[in-house]
Amino acid sequence: MFRKNFRNLIRPVLSLFVLCLVMGCATVARAEDAPSTSEHGAKIKEAMAEIKSEAAKLGEPKIDGNALLFGTTKIDADYTIVDALKSKYGCTATFFVKKDDGFIRISTNVIKDGNRAVGTPLDPNGPAIAAIKKGEAFYGIVDILGSKYDTGYEPVKNAAGEIIGVYYIGYPLSK
Repeated sequence: MFRKNFRNLIRPVLSLFVLCLVMGCATVARAEDAPSTSEHGAKIKEAMAEIKSEAAKLGEPKIDGNALLFGTTKIDADYTIVDALKSKYGCTATFFVKKDDGFIRISTNVIKDGNRAVGTPLDPNGPAIAAIKKGEAFYGIVDILGSKYDTGYEPVKNAAGEIIGVYYIGYPLSK
């Protein structure tokens, strides 16, 4: 009787063990896409809350033509918020505006070739855009213009709940 009960018990336990091994491997394989637990993780979340708060103080987000506005403040080429975040947190920060099926940097302190990377797109094949298009946040390691960054991306939604832009905060992983 003991052997029969033991056999009936061991199969589910072994199945659970194998499942845990498989899930553990999947978690390791996706670690780059997972929310950051690095030294930057808490700072990214804090700076993200601040970029959203500072933008909200200006008013509801909306698109006027190709421009992203919060209230009556046009964010395009206005670096007040992104530069304040860099001063306070030492991070890179960006506002993207939706354009066609993608998103374009319109206010940023990310530098490319010695200039602000305004006009450059959010990687159309990256994990961040996939999450944003579903209306979800993305936190993890991504390649930005050829360099790895620990990042956070969250969608900017208008009053109707449509995704019209992206908030971004990040830290380069190498200087």
